[in-house]
Amino acid sequence: MIGTMEKKTMSDDAEIAVYHVQPTGVRKGGLVLVQEIFGITDHIRDLCDEYAADGYEVLSPALFDREHPGFEADYSGEGFARAVQLARELHPFDLSLADVQTCVDELAPKGPVFVVGYCYGGSVAWFAATRMHGVAAASGYYGSLIPAAADEEPKVPVILHFGRHDTGIPMDGVDKVIAKDWPNATVHVYEAGHGFNSDRRKDYHEPSADLARERTLELFEANGAGG
Repeated sequence: MIGTMEKKTMSDDAEIAVYHVQPTGVRKGGLVLVQEIFGITDHIRDLCDEYAADGYEVLSPALFDREHPGFEADYSGEGFARAVQLARELHPFDLSLADVQTCVDELAPKGPVFVVGYCYGGSVAWFAATRMHGVAAASGYYGSLIPAAADEEPKVPVILHFGRHDTGIPMDGVDKVIAKDWPNATVHVYEAGHGFNSDRRKDYHEPSADLARERTLELFEANGAGG
């Protein structure tokens, strides 16, 4: 199943693009897949398509569309610099949370809704579990904002995936999250670096990516998917 880019109205009345994929076979649930800082790239679209093949209706909002419509970047050079500028300077993080909530709300009438996010989106996934409503469970990959927000207790089950060799997220920060020992939070540490899930990145680590995906699907199925 291949998805389509659709315009959807967000909570501030802005129209942004959302990549939408219908599930293959029996629908197990809804899923909001939250991008890296690089936009709705071919990698993100591929991930959406893969989850749809597993039975999920997927929405992936183009979070930076207000500031830079249609933004897609690679992992180096000017594109990387622009991605960092958008994520850290130009785009309000709270607006990303609001956009994800809008997508959750759209899917919720049809059944359980889950959130998965990568890098920038990994941080969003953590806040989906601690702050949002209508989320059944969340899975966050190497979100750099999570250690600073470790004091926020998740309201729903969330699993976190970090690379032990991630130079951008030191292990002392990950250890802080682990030490909180929140009942709803499980932290997995992989022998990998940042971005280990993306086969477009130098730190791609296939065994870790496969295991993290397996754990993510198991989390969803344990919290209402397909039920």
